[in-house]
Amino acid sequence: MKKLLSVVIFLFGLVAFGQNETLFNQATEAYNEGAYQKAVDNYLEILDNGQHSAELYYNLGNSYYKLNQIAPSIYYYEKALLLRPNDEEIKNNLAYANNMTLDAIETLPETGLSNIYKNIVGQLSFDQWAYLAVAFLILFVFLYIAFYYFRYSSRKRISFVISIVALFLSVVALVFAILQYNKFKDDMPAIVFADESSVKAEPNARSQEAFALHEGTKVNVLEELNDWKKIKIADGSIGWIPAEDIKELKDF
Repeated sequence: MKKLLSVVIFLFGLVAFGQNETLFNQATEAYNEGAYQKAVDNYLEILDNGQHSAELYYNLGNSYYKLNQIAPSIYYYEKALLLRPNDEEIKNNLAYANNMTLDAIETLPETGLSNIYKNIVGQLSFDQWAYLAVAFLILFVFLYIAFYYFRYSSRKRISFVISIVALFLSVVALVFAILQYNKFKDDMPAIVFADESSVKAEPNARSQEAFALHEGTKVNVLEELNDWKKIKIADGSIGWIPAEDIKELKDF
């Protein structure tokens, strides 16, 4: 019975993969022909089937951009960037989409050390740093074993030194993976989808307006209370926004 169930699941997976592949090709063809809404519909159907990838999100961002729908365009570019943080093509298209937003928010200045830290640790995602840590650890084990089998002292010294370096790099990569994971877990980015949203000082409609945001602006969710979400924007301003006005990016 278990074998039969496994075969059925496998066959179902093949059918689903084939269907998604067909939908993706149809969506790409529609995009190339200028039928951007049809492309969006096909890409979204793939998402409904449970498949997601940086390429899929990137193509959705492009399709919405062609339809002049800024919020969903930025939303899907940002989702693609979560999966491929160093993809220059995604970054460039996201920059074009961000230029069409109404809110001009200045980013808080950062210290030189903070910039160096971001430039180094931000080169890879937390899972990529983890894979790198494992790779260096395997290299360390291999070289350390080789150290015992080499006959000549010169080879022993070289293998020993390189193995220690590999172990050190493995530990560094592991630390970076933990730092990136904690940052990924703590950050809850979202995109404003409302044409204009009044951000309140307190989580109720009667509260004084702190500031206003428009579609496409990126915010970070700090906490949630009933139908309100406490957000922080790039310049450090904090307020409460109706939950229905934003869409969180990490809803994979």
